[in-house]
Amino acid sequence: MKRSELTEFAVEEEGFKLKIRRGSNGLPIVTTGRGSATPFPIVDSAPPMPITSAPASGAPLAGVAPAAKDESGITYIKSPMVGTFYRAGSPESKPFADVGTKVDEKSVVCIIEAMKIMNEIQAEAKGTVVEVLVENGQPVEYGQRLFKIKQG
Repeated sequence: MKRSELTEFAVEEEGFKLKIRRGSNGLPIVTTGRGSATPFPIVDSAPPMPITSAPASGAPLAGVAPAAKDESGITYIKSPMVGTFYRAGSPESKPFADVGTKVDEKSVVCIIEAMKIMNEIQAEAKGTVVEVLVENGQPVEYGQRLFKIKQG
């Protein structure tokens, strides 16, 4: 949504409603219809917290940021959504990031396809890719580790 003029998106199917709109701070706000589970949490500046179920009020959920520290000098790029992981823009293209690739905060490291939309995932960390933790074409979950980055 940040890269386009899109400010609101809504879909309704078989009693399920999903509405995504850009908030005043530029971050997406996700709401679902009554009685339905939220398909994915949103990312905001709130501290990390486990997601167990959708709130009854339909209020947006808070999640962890895509890059999180676990070891000294090591950062993990995590999936910001549920979808299918792709290392390159097309089957004929070389991977965006491989072991030894130097990345910065704006470097695109992979694509995650979600609901037929290709989402470019940025490193959001500066360093060198030490390990690719997901196979090309594999389904990924929200918060799943995708890449191991050595900072520096």
